[in-house]
Amino acid sequence: MTTRRLADLAADIRAQPGPVRLVGIDGCGGAGKTTFVTHLGNALGGVQIIHTDDFASHDEPTEWWPRMLHDVIDPLLRGESASYHPYDWVRRRFADTPIAVEPAAVILVEGVGATRRAWREQLAMRIWVDCPRALRLARGIERDGEELREFWHHWMTAEDAYVADERPFAAADVIVDGASPSPAEGEYVELLGLTAPR
Repeated sequence: MTTRRLADLAADIRAQPGPVRLVGIDGCGGAGKTTFVTHLGNALGGVQIIHTDDFASHDEPTEWWPRMLHDVIDPLLRGESASYHPYDWVRRRFADTPIAVEPAAVILVEGVGATRRAWREQLAMRIWVDCPRALRLARGIERDGEELREFWHHWMTAEDAYVADERPFAAADVIVDGASPSPAEGEYVELLGLTAPR
């Protein structure tokens, strides 16, 4: 494990070829993806962030990907505008008002399944945020409440199936330690030689 500068990672992303660089930030629930992608977005000077949680639902925790591929990934890679209807986790339905995404030099795709095999090779960079299972569950319960413990177990079972089938960590260009205490501002901890998710 080693400490890296977000500015250097941002520079590496900008150096990738292509008019639209999609960067996937993958990892299981509670790993620290949202925190990391916020810091990375700031290091990039502010960019559009697409969250896979807007495509997932209570009934479809991980198998939503064909909709995202058709509505967002493919159009953006063609340099076209994209739009999607985000899922409302409280009302348990998709919103009526769509979110528009315009092609840009860098767009971050964050969440479980962000580096799916269906579009993995078309990403400018693949990032996996890793964190031990027990800590991820504890974070989820702290955030969502004890009453959602059963939901978290259901969600983690679906995540386990995705990770076992697609092994996104093994295809990652960068593996971030989501369990480490926050390093200095503008830095992150990178894991080296990860052979299996924790």
